[in-house]
Amino acid sequence: MPPGYPEHTNATRLYGPQITGDTNELYTRIRQEHGPVAPVLLDGDIPAWFVLGYREIQHVTSNSQLFARDCRRWNLWDHIPSDWPLLPYVGWTPSVMFAEGEEHRRRAGALGDALDALDRAELVTICNEIAEELVETFAEDGTAELISQYAHQIPAYVVARIFGLPKSDIPQLVRDVLDSLDTAEGAAAAHQRVHDRLHQLVADRQQRRRRDVPSRLLDHPAGLTFDEIVIDLLVVMAAAQAPTGNWIGNTLRLMFTDDTFSTTVQGGRSSATEALNEVLWKQTPTQNFIGRWATQRCELAGRRIQAGDLLVLGFAAANTDPQVQPGQPTGSGENRAQMSFGGGEHGCPFPAPELARIIATSAIEVLLDHLPDVELSVAEDELEWRPSVWMRGLFELPVQFTPAPPTT
Repeated sequence: MPPGYPEHTNATRLYGPQITGDTNELYTRIRQEHGPVAPVLLDGDIPAWFVLGYREIQHVTSNSQLFARDCRRWNLWDHIPSDWPLLPYVGWTPSVMFAEGEEHRRRAGALGDALDALDRAELVTICNEIAEELVETFAEDGTAELISQYAHQIPAYVVARIFGLPKSDIPQLVRDVLDSLDTAEGAAAAHQRVHDRLHQLVADRQQRRRRDVPSRLLDHPAGLTFDEIVIDLLVVMAAAQAPTGNWIGNTLRLMFTDDTFSTTVQGGRSSATEALNEVLWKQTPTQNFIGRWATQRCELAGRRIQAGDLLVLGFAAANTDPQVQPGQPTGSGENRAQMSFGGGEHGCPFPAPELARIIATSAIEVLLDHLPDVELSVAEDELEWRPSVWMRGLFELPVQFTPAPPTT
């Protein structure tokens, strides 16, 4: 244990076999034992503070002067090995993710403007086209695995389209995006290929503008540099991929296993919104997020936080905080006050949550329209969650349905 963390002697480990089960039970136990801010140990027993109270997360995310994003403030870098498993989450890059103050507002504002310029009706058309093309690849089979064949494919295809990549380049880029986010050998090489392709894309747009996100960034009055645009496009692509893919997958699981939603969603398209919202409250894709770093000594929910301490934001735990939803027996309806997209200056920037919702809604509606009798092909208890406290998603979602007639 590094010095200066006396409260972490018997802290809960946020890694290991205990995270393979029901994470909601884990969060409940931590809350009962420690309150809304808990001492925890990350991989290798690295101490951190786990913020799992709804109001406490709101306080942290809305106070960027006290809880900042630049990871170089961390007071434990001397104790972090070069092969630490969580380095991809905390390793500094010159991207919008770790920028602060005016620099962050400049870059996040440019990204927000470039994304907000997307025509929403055109985006729906793009999403529907991609979803229909993917459904057609397995519609005649009568069976499918909806995580790898569908849910995780759609966000990457959509982002590639709005970035203006030619259709011929998209399948390989999608494979590289998915591989780059995996832990298997070859992830680094796949990430480099994605970087190189986006580098070439921005270089092409310097010569010839089009109606796409890179062109809007090049023309934005914020004056982003070439390298800033490339790395921030990478951030957008990565941030859209796993959360949106798991959002789609988790919502489909809810539809197939919960009578309330399986009946209403398949009986009316408008109910897809309710199911998507329910998942954000109960099985949000981004469970926890690293994080914020204290800029000075302070107190949070009675805990003494030192300058440079790491805070892990417990979005899933905050969404089930009994202070917010005391014994709520029914669905969350249209209540969108969940913390799944973060909050404050460094939350998921406008209009990204809206665009993600359009992508997820289109994916679900198209699937139900084309395969109205789709259902699980295994028992519910055979579905396996990935053992992670960071992202909530399934390994597989096998389904069966009436095969579509062969196309002529």
